[in-house]
Amino acid sequence: MLNPEQGEKHTMSNLLETRITRLLGCRYPVIQTAMGWVADPTLVAGTGNAGGFGFLAGATIPPAEMEADILKVKSLTDANFGVNFHMYQPNAAEIVDLVIKHKVKAVSYSRSPGKDMVSKLKDAGVVCMPTIGLPKHAIKAVEMGADAVTVQGGEGGGHTGSVPTTLLLPQVVDAVGAQVPVLGAGGFKDGRGLIAAMAFGADGIAMGTRFLLTKESPVPEATKQRYLDCKNPGEIIVTRALDGIQQRMILNRFLGELERAGGLKKLLIALRNGLAFRKFTGASIFGLLQSALAMSKDGELTPAQAIMSANAPMIIQKAMVDGRPDDGVLPSGQVAGVIDTLLSCEELISGLVAEAEAQLQRLQAQGK
Repeated sequence: MLNPEQGEKHTMSNLLETRITRLLGCRYPVIQTAMGWVADPTLVAGTGNAGGFGFLAGATIPPAEMEADILKVKSLTDANFGVNFHMYQPNAAEIVDLVIKHKVKAVSYSRSPGKDMVSKLKDAGVVCMPTIGLPKHAIKAVEMGADAVTVQGGEGGGHTGSVPTTLLLPQVVDAVGAQVPVLGAGGFKDGRGLIAAMAFGADGIAMGTRFLLTKESPVPEATKQRYLDCKNPGEIIVTRALDGIQQRMILNRFLGELERAGGLKKLLIALRNGLAFRKFTGASIFGLLQSALAMSKDGELTPAQAIMSANAPMIIQKAMVDGRPDDGVLPSGQVAGVIDTLLSCEELISGLVAEAEAQLQRLQAQGK
C-alpha cells in the first residue's frame, strides 16, 4: 500500500513496490488474470518479462497439456508465474499436483478448493490467491488460508457481481487488508487506475480484458477486432443466460440466441458442448456429470445451466480459439469499450508504470 510517511526520500518506483510484489516476486503490482483460452504460455511469459505476474489458464486444458504449458513458460522466462483452476473441474487434483511438482509460485481460483487442498498448496510453499466478489467471501477465504485476495467489481468480465469496484474494493480492504494483500480488478487498464486502486488501499491491480487485447494474446485477430469495435462500455452486458450465474459479455449473435432460447433448446446446446468438452479434456462422461451435479448442488442452477457451466470453456473456445466471434461467447470487462489499441505486454506495463509515476508526481506537486 501507499505509505505517505515514506515521503520524498523514496523514488517513484519504490512506491510501486507493495506487499503483492514482495509476495509474488514481481517488479510491479500488475497481475494478468487467467482467462480461459487466452492466458497461454506466451502471454504469461510476456507479462512476467515485462515485470508483471501472469496466471496460466488451467481450467480449460487436460493435465498433460497443462504440464507442457508450465514447462513452456519456464523456457520463455525466469519470472515467477501462477496457474488458475477451479475446484469443480474433473482434473483439479491433478492440476494441483502439477503446480507443486514444478514449484509454480501461485495459484488463483474463484470457487474455493476447500481447506485441505489450500493447506496442501500452502505446505508446498504455493501462494493462494482467490478471486472474490463480496467482503464476506474475502473473510472466509482468508480464514481458509488465502495469502492474498483479488476483488472483482461489477465492471469486470466473465462471472461478476453487481457492486462497482469503487465501492467493493475499499470494503474488502477494510475487511481483510490488514491481514493479506488485496488486489483490485474490474475496470482497470492504465496507470491512473493503478494509483486509484492503491489510494483505495489495494496493493495492486489485476487485469484480464486489457491483457486479452495485447499482441501476445493468442486470441484470433477477428475476435480481437470484435472487442476493439465495441466502443460503448454500456453494450457489454450482464447476463445469466449461459449458466444461471451473472456474467459480463459482449452481446453478439450467439448470446442473443441463448437469451431467447427456451429450456429444451438450452439443454440441447449444453449437452452438445458438454460432449465436445469431454472429448477435448479427456474427462469421462461420469466426471463431467459429477462436475455439473456439484455445481447444481452448490447453487440454484437448472440441469441445463449446470451442464453448461461445466463445459462453458467449449462455448468460449469458438470465439477465443476458432476466431468465430459470433458463434461463441465473448467474456469481457466494460473496459473493452475504452480500449482501441493492441499493445505488447512490455508496452502495456512500461506505459502503465510511467503513467502511474507521473500521477504520483502530480499529486505530490499539488501537496507542496
